[in-house]
This record gives sequence, C-alpha cells and structure tokens, in this order.
Amino acid sequence: MPHPLITAEALREALATATPPRVLDCRARLSDATAGERLWREGNLPGSQHLDLDRDLAAPAGEGGRHPLPSPAAFTAVVQRLGLTPERPVVVYDDMGGQLAAARAWWMLAIWAGHPDVRMLDGGLRAWQEAGGELPLGRESPPVPSAWQPRFDDSAWVDAGRVLVGDELKVDARAPERFRGEAEPIDPVAGHIPGAACRPSSDNLTPAGYFKSPEQLAAELPETAATIAYCGSGVTACHTILAYAVAGRPLPRLYAGSWSEWIRDPARPVATG
Repeated sequence: MPHPLITAEALREALATATPPRVLDCRARLSDATAGERLWREGNLPGSQHLDLDRDLAAPAGEGGRHPLPSPAAFTAVVQRLGLTPERPVVVYDDMGGQLAAARAWWMLAIWAGHPDVRMLDGGLRAWQEAGGELPLGRESPPVPSAWQPRFDDSAWVDAGRVLVGDELKVDARAPERFRGEAEPIDPVAGHIPGAACRPSSDNLTPAGYFKSPEQLAAELPETAATIAYCGSGVTACHTILAYAVAGRPLPRLYAGSWSEWIRDPARPVATG
C-alpha cells in the first residue's frame, strides 16, 4: 500500500501529467445531505467528481445505523459510474481534514474494495488553495464508466455482535463530551461502548488541519494487539484507521454501524464518564 496521504504540491504535479489521478470531492455536512454536491458545484479541484456521503458511501439509514456500509453490489456500481479502475490512482479530499468524508472514501476504496493506490489530500481544500490551486465551478462531465469488479475484504470491518463478544480495544473517534455522555447532539442515547478508549479524530491533526507526523501519531494512538475503530456512524472512525496507516501501525477494523447502530438494541451495554 502506498503512503495514504498526498500533498497539494504533489497533486498539482500529478494532475499535469498525461495520466492524472481520479479526484473525488467528498465534502459533506451531517446536518444537510444536499450540502456536499452544492459545495462541489460552487468550486472544486480541477476535474474532480462529487462522491456523496449519503448516496454513494452509505446505504440508507436504519437498523444498521445512520451511515451503514452499502452492499458490495451498490458500491461496485458507484466505482464503475465514476470510471475507477485499479490501474489509475485515486485522490480523495474534503474540507474537514478528512473527517467528512474523505477518510471514509479512502477506507472504502483502499481497504474494503482493494484499490491499490488511493491517497487523501493532506490538509484538504484549504491546502490546495494555500498552494495556489484553482477552484473551477463543478460541471456535469461524467467520466467513461469502468468495468472494475472490486474484491471486497469483509474482514476489514465488524458488526455489533463481534464488538459485543470480542476482546479488541475499541477506539472511539467522537469528541470527549459525547464519549463521556455529557452531550449528544445527534443520537438519542449518550455514552460509549464499555471498555472503549476516547481518541477524537481531531487529535490526529495539527491546528492547521494537516495530519500529524507518523512519529507523533505512533506515540499517541492507543496500542494493543487488536483494535476496532468506531464513532457515531462509521464515518470519522475511518479517520482513526487512516491515522494508524500514516503511523505505519497495523490497521484497526471498522465497526461500520458504530454508536448509532449500537444503541438501537437496548440490551447492549452503555457506559458514561
């Protein structure tokens, strides 16, 4: 697997080559399902295509949580529509340091679907602008569809049953106040999975919104023989997995349903504090 991050300068150079990477705009807002496409149309990286959190990177909300994984068939249709192939690199970006929802796209393409060369733009849209990159208006320019048939690795994620009986360390990517149960702005029950460790996804970033160095991440990330990453709905937990990849550490598995699925069964234990 190549290094999972790419700088704005390196991306500009790659886009100027004869075979530029496919660039996917993954911006999203949890409070507005239409915001991502609107932001893309208002200005995006040259040649980028919009990749929608709710439509492309998740199945409809329900028993599996707010952003359950789509079926392999549904996501295969997405990657084929976007013209993705294993032979052409992919770069994903957002404007939240990867937390909404570029890291989710990276995980689904690189780890789950097995694309060999997927990178996230370190620093996102801000880094691109600071490097002097242009933001043309989003246009309807669909790529030529591909015939790629990903080989999905379902061992990269776990369900609630595995979380309940497994002894892996659960790493919670939500803010500390949500973890402690002091505030819950999205889900109807506050708290965390018993035994989990709190590691907010924002702690993976510098104040400027770039990923911390591999050495700093390796020193900070919870270390155990086996790890499961979760968050509110399985989106920012992918940022935790990406941080482990940047640090050169074994990757946690994703609890795809995360807290929004966990609390749907009142028999599952909840901890606070």
